[in-house]
Amino acid sequence: MTEPAPSSASGRIARNTAIFSVLTGLSRIAGLVREVVASSYFGTSGPFSAFTFAFQVPNLVRSLFADAALSAAFVPVFTELLEQGRRREAFQLASTFIALIVAALTAVCVFFVLVAPTLMPLLTGGEFTPELDALVVGLSQVLFPIVLLLGLNGLLVGILNAYDHFTIPALAPLVWNVVIIAVLVVVRPYFDGPDQLYAYAIGVLAGTFVQLAMCVPVLRRLEFEFEWKVKFRDPRVRQVLALMLPITLSLGLINFNLLINTALGSTVSEAAPRAIDAAFRLYMLPQGMFSVAVATVLFPALARLATRCDTAGLRRLTGTGTRQIFLLLIPAAACTLVLAEPITRLVYERGEFGPDSTEIVAEALFWFSFSLPFAGVNLLLTRTFFSLQRPWLPTALGAATLVLNLVVAIALVGPFGIAGIVVATAVASAAMTAGQAYYLRRELGGLLEGAQTLRAVARMMLAAVALGAVAYGVWWLLDGLLGRSLPAQVCSVGGGLTAGIVAYAAAVLALRVPEARQISGLVRARLRRSA
Repeated sequence: MTEPAPSSASGRIARNTAIFSVLTGLSRIAGLVREVVASSYFGTSGPFSAFTFAFQVPNLVRSLFADAALSAAFVPVFTELLEQGRRREAFQLASTFIALIVAALTAVCVFFVLVAPTLMPLLTGGEFTPELDALVVGLSQVLFPIVLLLGLNGLLVGILNAYDHFTIPALAPLVWNVVIIAVLVVVRPYFDGPDQLYAYAIGVLAGTFVQLAMCVPVLRRLEFEFEWKVKFRDPRVRQVLALMLPITLSLGLINFNLLINTALGSTVSEAAPRAIDAAFRLYMLPQGMFSVAVATVLFPALARLATRCDTAGLRRLTGTGTRQIFLLLIPAAACTLVLAEPITRLVYERGEFGPDSTEIVAEALFWFSFSLPFAGVNLLLTRTFFSLQRPWLPTALGAATLVLNLVVAIALVGPFGIAGIVVATAVASAAMTAGQAYYLRRELGGLLEGAQTLRAVARMMLAAVALGAVAYGVWWLLDGLLGRSLPAQVCSVGGGLTAGIVAYAAAVLALRVPEARQISGLVRARLRRSA
């Protein structure tokens, strides 16, 4: 099978990324709606910070034992079998891991549910009241079973991605969020006071089950056959597990960072952990729409190129993906930098979420913006290492940047509070990007189209300055004219963002950024075909 020419491959990447971004964007918007609904009920209260802790711990365990880590380790090996025409063996391997996941993760869930009364108060560091600690324990016990469900989901999504099927994996989170919102709204009145957060936890559990169930019909269409005779001694099982250990640590470090931020935030105030989490949800909207889309679409292609030992193709594909992520996330970062407070006010400020909450969440969002492009590129570079089945390098780099994040956060949290915690995340993200690019260059025997990428990024930065100036200017003008009712805020923030994005698009096209011209050509071609 001949690899497409670079221009053809770039066009395909742009098309697949656009489709996946739209689907993922809908899911992220639904997630933001979920956050808005929950924030209107609970604001940035101490009990909501307790929920943040209760959710992040099983989420960390999930990242260590299941979901993305398992998928990232499984896809290269599964893809290699498919490339070699060994379909039956590929299905045998998947079946073995389904049985292994059910056995191992059920034991993990039972263990954590039993030790939660001892473990969770230790993790809060004594900063919470006994009542809040009890709430953290109870909520975490409801949430821990998602580890098993997400483990199975990670494997099934890996199988679908290996077949270049991305639709259901992109749509399932949308359904997940809808289910959570519905359960929260319907079930919350059956609880009183802080216990109403149990409705949120039940919704997360129900949504995760539905998300898993959505993958099954697609597997049937792919004629996937579960093999009841599992083979735990298959050498490929050991190969996946050997890959999974460093991948687990690498991806888990991201959630360790979140847990560090939450723990240090609790030393600032009871509201700080929830404020940081609320800002993180806004930060993740463009991250999910763009960088996750690019990394997910490219991962199976990277794995195929690695299987063929096509280092030139890997360099080219990684370079193209990196520039596309920068093209999309640099303007997103500029938007949240200049409009952090208006965006936070529009999205969150209602019900129990008042102006004080807006102020601290906007502060966190402002500083998160600096890490956005770096975090996006890190997703792609890490998956390039995974495709090469060399996961220990990003794992070691991730551990080093985790220490860097902790040291900088501890140094800055005293004088700067929430801002210091989030700045540490940005510093660690930038260091991770630099380290991965350096070592990936050595792995692939040459530059990742470095000069071309630097020239493109410089032009994107110039265009982002224009975006920031136009977006803030239009928002400021409309805000003064229309006031701050909800419709007025929609007009002023929406108008500012729209004007800024138009200015950015015009600037990158005028500056002849190749990736921008590819997307423009794709849009024009689609319009001509639909005319």
